[in-house]
Amino acid sequence: MMLSVRGVNVNLNVWNETFEDTLILLHGFTGSVATWEPIAALLPTDIRIIAIDLLGHGKTDAPSNPSRYLMEEQVKDLEDVFSALDLKTFSLLGYSMGGRVALSYAEAYPGRIKQLILESASPGLKTEEERLSRRKADEQLADKIEKDGLIEFVNKWENIPLFHSQKKLPSRVQNSIRIERLSQKEIGLAGSLRGMGTGAQKSLWSKLNQLKMPVYLLTGELDVKFCNIAMQMKKQLDFGEHIIIKNVGHAIHVENPTQFATIVKDILTKY
Repeated sequence: MMLSVRGVNVNLNVWNETFEDTLILLHGFTGSVATWEPIAALLPTDIRIIAIDLLGHGKTDAPSNPSRYLMEEQVKDLEDVFSALDLKTFSLLGYSMGGRVALSYAEAYPGRIKQLILESASPGLKTEEERLSRRKADEQLADKIEKDGLIEFVNKWENIPLFHSQKKLPSRVQNSIRIERLSQKEIGLAGSLRGMGTGAQKSLWSKLNQLKMPVYLLTGELDVKFCNIAMQMKKQLDFGEHIIIKNVGHAIHVENPTQFATIVKDILTKY
């Protein structure tokens, strides 16, 4: 379904729509609602599941103005979507970039969230020096996407070390990931990098101890960088739990959907 909020059309997929208990799913950079379809099929049928195409991704609009992609703007978009759907409280799950969006939303609207599930996500970079360096890198990548086009970008992106463990996946799964990436728009990916990339967003490290809902940090054993980030995050969280999934990397829900769905199911049935 399509919702119009704050001047943009936002695409969402809804499963089990007659139920009140709700789980929101937010994809990562170059992703879309399609990434969650195998997971939705494995989750309980008595929970409403809503997957949202973030700004510039999937079938959601991709504005030309980079400032429209700022993290604060994305958070406001989500709040308007949730209000339009008449949601009061819900569980929120975000993967990678979507995890940073989910964490930013939780900081702005903590009363909305029953529990927060962050898959391979971070609260941003700690120092302005790190953020400046990353902003420059993100800007260069955004320029390259606009200049060279989607196919050349995807050919390089799918071969970065972060996704190395996905090379072991069946070819049909690898192909579906590639199709999803190639379905994006250059302007949307470039805008996302400039507006809500890791360098552009404000650091939320100092805000973690203010979160009073349960926060579950899911990381893949092979994704050493994000395992370390999650360990540091857990120390700052009052109600944090870190779950490491064996033999998978960054995209746990893609690399082992059955185990990922089982973990999410267990979390949802706790409350």
